[in-house]
Amino acid sequence: MKKLFTKDKENRKTVKQLELQHFILKQISMNSNFLKTVRWNAIYKLSDFNKQGSKTVLSNRCVKTINKKTFHKFTNFSRTVFLKLVKSGQISGIRKSSW
Repeated sequence: MKKLFTKDKENRKTVKQLELQHFILKQISMNSNFLKTVRWNAIYKLSDFNKQGSKTVLSNRCVKTINKKTFHKFTNFSRTVFLKLVKSGQISGIRKSSW
């Protein structure tokens, strides 16, 4: 589990670093004030970006159980962990109407 967590952390770190570079190169390639050679070089560098820096590589995982199948986007917990926290009263303001 620790290996999955560290791998996910590293993937998020590389995506964050490459996202700014991708944005800058994209803006340079779209800006007509630059010379054509500069814009072409920016497009060439954009085509060389690896897929490791893509956001699709990232997967959302539960903070406690590292489970990615039953994951809530808004809480960063899996369904089972979230229900246990609500039942124990550690998350206030949430109630299940059928209890």
